[in-house]
Amino acid sequence: MTDEPPVLLEVRDGVAHLTLNRPEQSNALNAALLEQLLEIVGRLRGDRDVRVVLLTGAGKNFCGGGDVVEFASKGEQLPDHLVVLTEQLGRIAAGLVGLDVPVIAAIQGAATGGGGLGLACAADIVVAGESARFMVAATRVGMAPDAGMTFTLPRLVGLRGALDLALTNPLLSAAEAKELGLVGRVVPDDALADEALALATKLARGPRDSQAETKRLMWAGAGAAFGAVLDDEAATVSRLSGSADAREGLAAVIERRRPEFS
Repeated sequence: MTDEPPVLLEVRDGVAHLTLNRPEQSNALNAALLEQLLEIVGRLRGDRDVRVVLLTGAGKNFCGGGDVVEFASKGEQLPDHLVVLTEQLGRIAAGLVGLDVPVIAAIQGAATGGGGLGLACAADIVVAGESARFMVAATRVGMAPDAGMTFTLPRLVGLRGALDLALTNPLLSAAEAKELGLVGRVVPDDALADEALALATKLARGPRDSQAETKRLMWAGAGAAFGAVLDDEAATVSRLSGSADAREGLAAVIERRRPEFS
């Protein structure tokens, strides 16, 4: 047994290092982990000291999905148990999408089920080690996708692709996941931590409000009418153009130097 919390949070240089911390169980989601993760994601919202979130999993695997041992122990009470856990996981995924800073998921090993693939789909940028593997997995155990995957997955890979992945449950390599659009970058396994941190550090030095509005527009646009997106874009660009970061960015281009965003 371990006394360590199931989720770790450390903020350094504007980067919130958010780590699933049940390595011996492949970071499987149980009640304690979900409760703490939901609380932390809520706490991160609006924290101006945080400029980017780096989501990782301790040990060999990012997340192997739900904790089937805990599930099996519930017996006939499992439906009531899963009502609570699924609602929490959905709120966590929505919370990651709704954060006003970029969320980077660094994936090693297995990323399966709502806990693994679902949380990855709710991130803004996904960096995977070359040996990482991905699977929806829900129908394999008689369940349905959760963590908002019925929203995110079709928008990432298309409706036909999402149905194929959800119904046939192929185990995707990192390269296959990248080809489908589930992963943005694939790096050597031993470079994953450094590459993800370098990307997080780069974004943490960027224009916070500009990145926040870009993220919001992209996610909102995924389910909005085209005309509404255009209006929102125009209003947002106009609003940002008066900011100190926008003035600094333009000055840096003219002066051919690196911008120093506030």
